[in-house]
Amino acid sequence: MLKHQVALVTGGSQGIGKAISEKLLAAGVIVAIAALDDQALKDASAEFQSKGLRFKSYGADLAEELQIDSLVKSVIRDLGPVDILINNAGITGPTLSAHEITTNDWDRTLAINLRTPFLLSRAIVPSMIQRKNGIIINISSIAGKMAYPLRSPYAASKWGLIGLTLTQAQELGPYNIRVNAICPGPTRTEMIDSVIRARAKAAGVDERTMLQEYTRATALKRMVLPDEVADLVLFLCSPESGAITGQAIDVSAGYGFRIGN
Repeated sequence: MLKHQVALVTGGSQGIGKAISEKLLAAGVIVAIAALDDQALKDASAEFQSKGLRFKSYGADLAEELQIDSLVKSVIRDLGPVDILINNAGITGPTLSAHEITTNDWDRTLAINLRTPFLLSRAIVPSMIQRKNGIIINISSIAGKMAYPLRSPYAASKWGLIGLTLTQAQELGPYNIRVNAICPGPTRTEMIDSVIRARAKAAGVDERTMLQEYTRATALKRMVLPDEVADLVLFLCSPESGAITGQAIDVSAGYGFRIGN
């Protein structure tokens, strides 16, 4: 049912975004992959091309509004109207107490993690409204539902993204546009590796100890895998999820509460 639909996946060349791109491509979706990291984009493109998958890659700095507008126009020109928007691109931001964070670091984290999804949806939604069909999935975080010490810009951006999700779901529901958020817990990616390094340094412990703290804080005592997030994305894009909108769904291995020791 997803075959030949057009999806735009931001941050689609590595980590969770790459897993999402792969799942959608395997389902027959035509995927526009947007990313800032040129080398990661080249590597992912070579891999997808070797598998004969139908995609197009776009280098873009999604912190820049003009580049967002240019990206959307290019995707529509090359592939057609966007049926599925996956707002996945994000950054970790600084690992500091809120009172120690610079205005620049705060603004950049909010720009990438919250402003960019807003700008992309603003650019794409009018055509979805015209066609009375569309799917938007925002990759938020479990940090968007809890206190997250030393990561206040990240947490604020992810709380905000859930708020945007719920609001747009109400606004766009009459046009048959579904909007949901996914809230991953600690996921085995390069991003979490950088977070663990920074938090370990701030706490004065080694990285192995910090990794153990993360896994102990989950009910399943393990990290989430990127494919597990991508599987939920695929379901939320499918007709089987046709009555699901305005939700912020955790894929967290039970992070944030503990069962047992």
